[in-house]
Amino acid sequence: MTKILILGGGGMIGQKLARRILDHNIFPGADLTLFDRAFPQGGVPAKKITGNVSDPAMVQHLAAHRPDVIFHLAAIVSGQAEADFDLGWDINMMATWHLLSALKTEHEASGGTYRPRLVFTSSIAVFGGPYPDKIGDDFLAAPQTSYGAQKVVCETMVSDFSRKGFVDGISLRLPTICVRPGKPNAAASGFFSGIIREPLNGQEAILPVPETVRHWPASPRSAARFLTHAAKLDTALLQGRRALNMPGLSCTVADQIEALRRVAGQKAVDLIKPVPDPAIMAIVENWPQDFAPDRAIALGFEAEKTFDEIIAVYMEDDLPG
Repeated sequence: MTKILILGGGGMIGQKLARRILDHNIFPGADLTLFDRAFPQGGVPAKKITGNVSDPAMVQHLAAHRPDVIFHLAAIVSGQAEADFDLGWDINMMATWHLLSALKTEHEASGGTYRPRLVFTSSIAVFGGPYPDKIGDDFLAAPQTSYGAQKVVCETMVSDFSRKGFVDGISLRLPTICVRPGKPNAAASGFFSGIIREPLNGQEAILPVPETVRHWPASPRSAARFLTHAAKLDTALLQGRRALNMPGLSCTVADQIEALRRVAGQKAVDLIKPVPDPAIMAIVENWPQDFAPDRAIALGFEAEKTFDEIIAVYMEDDLPG
C-alpha cells in the first residue's frame, strides 16, 4: 500500500490531483491523506487533516507517518506574496524548509531506508527578463518577484536534500493554470481564468492588463497529470537537474478572448470589462511568455496545444450545469 500525502489538498489543484489519483487508480490501494487549512464541502472523499503548513510541529507530525509520496502544493499565491513580504517567505519558503528537515529526521531515524518521493510545485515565476523568444531548459532562473524568489529557493533545497539522499525530489515549474474553477483568488494571474470563467457563467469579468499580454497557460487537468507523472518518474533520468519547465502553450489575452468568442459568442465577450491595474501589470510584465520545454516533453509530460482545448477542459470538468 502506497501512503500519499497532499499538502494543500483542499485547494483547487490539490482536489483535482486527489480525484485523479483515486479515479484513475494511479497508486493501487493508495492510502491518501489531504492536509490543508480548510476543505471544500463535498470534496474528494479521503482522510483529511486540518492545520497550517507553517507550523513546524504539525509538519513533523505529518512526516512521522512516513508517506511514500508527498505532493507539496501548499503556498500563498503570487499577488499575496508580493503584497505581504514576510508572510510570503514564511509560508512559501520556511514551510518547505521545515518539511524537508522533518523528512531528513525520519530518514535518519529509519537508518537511511526511508526516502520519500517529493513532488514540489514550483512556478515559471522563477524566471526574470530579459527573455529570449523561447525560454529553453538552460535559461537562468533569476526571479523578479518575491513569489518567484521563494520558489527558486525551494527548488534549490529540494535538489540539495535529494542529493544527500534524504528525499527523492522533483520540482515542476507550472505554467499559469487556467481556466480555474470556483471564485477568484489573490493570484496576480487570476484574471487569465476570470475573463473566461465569469463570462461562461454569465457574469462580468475584469481585465486589468492590455489584450497584448502574452503568457504560458495549461489546464488544471494538465496540472494534475503533471503531478502524477512526476510521482512515478525515474528521477535518475533527470541527471541531477531536478527542476523541470512544464509544457503549456503561448497565447495572448486577445487569443483567449477569440477562443471564448468561438465557444460562447460575442455576448460572452461583451462581459469582459477593461479596468487597468498598474500593480498587476507590474507583476505580469515580468513573467515569461514562451517556452521550449524539451526535457519535460522527452520525459513524457504533455499539455494542451490550443486555448480552445483549455476552455473545453473547463466546460467538461467544471462548468456548472
